[in-house]
Amino acid sequence: MGRAEERRARQRGGRRAAPRRSSGAPTGGAASGRAAARRAARRGRTGKGGIRRLFTWKKLLGAALGVCLLGIGAFIVLYMMVGVPQGNAVAQQESNVYKYSDGTILARAGKVNRESVSLEQVPKAVQHCFVAAENKSFYHDAGIDLKGTARGLLNTLTGKGTQGGSTITQQYVKNYYLNQDQTVTRKLKELVISLKVDQQMSKDDILAGYINTSYYGRGAYGIQAAAQAYYRVDAKDLTVEQGAYLAALLQAPSQYDWAVASDTGKKLVRQRWDYVLDNMVEQHWLDAAKRQAMKFPVPKEPQGAPGLEGQKGYLIDLADKQLEAQLMKQEGITQAEAEAEVVGRGWTITLNIDKKKQAALEKAVEQQLTSKLDPEKRKVDADVQAAAVSVDPKTGGIVALYGGEDYFKHYYNNATRKDYQPASTFKPVILAAALDEGATTQDGKPINADTIYDGTSGRQVVDHGTKVGFGPPNEDDVSYGDITVQTAMNKSVNSVFAQMGVDVGMQKVMDVAAKLGMDTEGMQPVPAQTLGSMGASPLEMAAIYATLDNHGKKVTPSILKSASNRSRTADIEDPIGDQVISREAADTVTSVLTGVVDDGTARASVRDNPLRRGQQVAGKTGTSDENKSAWFTGYTPDLVTSVGLFGEDAKTHAHTSLAGATGLIPGSGRINGGGYPAQIWAAYTFGVLDKTSTFDLDTTQGAAVQPSWTPSATQSPSETPSETPTSAPPTTSAPPSESPSQTPSDAPSQTPSQSPSGTAPSTSEPPDDGEDGDGGIFGNRDQLEDRQPSR
Repeated sequence: MGRAEERRARQRGGRRAAPRRSSGAPTGGAASGRAAARRAARRGRTGKGGIRRLFTWKKLLGAALGVCLLGIGAFIVLYMMVGVPQGNAVAQQESNVYKYSDGTILARAGKVNRESVSLEQVPKAVQHCFVAAENKSFYHDAGIDLKGTARGLLNTLTGKGTQGGSTITQQYVKNYYLNQDQTVTRKLKELVISLKVDQQMSKDDILAGYINTSYYGRGAYGIQAAAQAYYRVDAKDLTVEQGAYLAALLQAPSQYDWAVASDTGKKLVRQRWDYVLDNMVEQHWLDAAKRQAMKFPVPKEPQGAPGLEGQKGYLIDLADKQLEAQLMKQEGITQAEAEAEVVGRGWTITLNIDKKKQAALEKAVEQQLTSKLDPEKRKVDADVQAAAVSVDPKTGGIVALYGGEDYFKHYYNNATRKDYQPASTFKPVILAAALDEGATTQDGKPINADTIYDGTSGRQVVDHGTKVGFGPPNEDDVSYGDITVQTAMNKSVNSVFAQMGVDVGMQKVMDVAAKLGMDTEGMQPVPAQTLGSMGASPLEMAAIYATLDNHGKKVTPSILKSASNRSRTADIEDPIGDQVISREAADTVTSVLTGVVDDGTARASVRDNPLRRGQQVAGKTGTSDENKSAWFTGYTPDLVTSVGLFGEDAKTHAHTSLAGATGLIPGSGRINGGGYPAQIWAAYTFGVLDKTSTFDLDTTQGAAVQPSWTPSATQSPSETPSETPTSAPPTTSAPPSESPSQTPSDAPSQTPSQSPSGTAPSTSEPPDDGEDGDGGIFGNRDQLEDRQPSR
């Protein structure tokens, strides 16, 4: 029966297993059992059972212990081999050499500003500031932070930069015995030396070494130099409040320097200052009541170092900052470490600055502006700050820069400051966004140079039938009726671009602004931004217009050509990046902006300038409503230059009006973008260009391809508009581009109370739109969302 059942089972395909045989079954059943056993064994070797036998907890524990023993052994060997080297903090300091693009010397800078003091000369409470800021367990630890060091090693191995913590002892070892290199070898040496230093030196000696070798910014190494640089006192006379600020500085010296810090930088350093004092209370080093009564100690104004007078300090300041940023990216070091690695570390830094162009820019500012300023006669003249950045759009190199009257007299670099509003120089960004995004008007018509908008002053902006609560007036409340985008750009009509911004979508506008080169972090995408009510620097505006000039390929202006020292060479990134907006969009904006020069707000200073010689120019003026800033950013195919004038109270440094400066009649004597900024631009640009060139544009739109005026080298600079537009009701059709005999926009005539000297093409501020939109009608730009424009 058994064999019969097996046969039937096989015939049924094994759907029913044959019954088991007893131990005394025939040989065939035994063979089947052995085969099954072999199959089970194979499954055991390849299945979960085999994995469990391979990775048992005993084997894993043994492997882990083996790795630990190897690590301990390796560390013992390393500990025995690595000794405490001779200190080299002073030996590491060497002057940096800065050169023009042609290799000639610009300056030597970096003479060590250091004077070591004993710990007894530093008040105990000030000593505690540094411990509270950097390493609360300093007095009790063994000199190292294993968790922080392990994190730092892991970050280095994975290329994530330096995010691990280090003790005061480790930082002292890095400053005095080693360097800022971010390698595993250096970090392991730092660990070993820190342990040995902690055993061989007292905590007071380590703390003294740390505060005497750290870099505090303003070229100051050590607490004595820092006390003098920031508070004009010796270290022994520092208060707790001042000591807490110096301790806070060590995290990011330049960013936290109150004299040049952005609003964000000031907020961060105040938070860091609070952190230091609160930690002191926590450690019972400071009475809580005294802590509550403490006020932030605003540092003194910086003083320039010898050899950095004139424009040199501004050029070196930007070169150092860009090199620091490069090292942070290239080597993964922190900002504080990068600053310590740049200042006085024997770098040979070649700039993109063209010696002849730099001299020409300085001369243009002097002849067109500063020679006309007389602070003794007019208080407002002392409040005028000038800035300019000139960029080669094909290479991205900064070829000339004007940061202020003198680095010794005005430490803040006007060329890189971001606290003034660019006003109508932002309008081309709105048009670029519209063209690149293929945006349409509310009724679905594509936005281009010929699109018709309602230019009525104060017209409420509409978003698909809903008023958005924003209706900016045009300059002097002039209404233009139905006009083309080209004419609206020429005349800088606020109402048109406010509506266009909503048509495109303000988030898209701000996204395109970021692509073009503006720092938009923290900016709200609200309609008021269409008036250029954000903060921006001349360097940023030069970047935006250089990207337009470069047919939409990103230009990130760089002052650095090369940089190297004995230990390494910085990898300077190519300033020319990827295509960020389409060529057609960029070229169309350029074409439209030629109309601003030839038929618009810049014509008196640029179009009619006797130095022009037929050179094709695109550009845009900008004048804030309260006249706190005035701009002209313009370009030729070969050169982009942004010029800004800023009203800054000479004593308080608060923003103030430029009106009346150089003797222009107060009230009507507004400083416009088409005036001194455009005059400086023209004197510089037309003076350094050795050839006449035209734009290579891939577009069928705009004034460059549909001109209403042809440049002529024989045009007299004395030609002025003969009629002034008045408020008018909307027309039913788009007018043609206006002839030069019509006043652009609405600017009042401006007559100086005395004849200015110099070689300006005009003896007064030429007519200009005076445009618009700084948000002066809104007051503080931080309140943009809460306040409405005046009617």
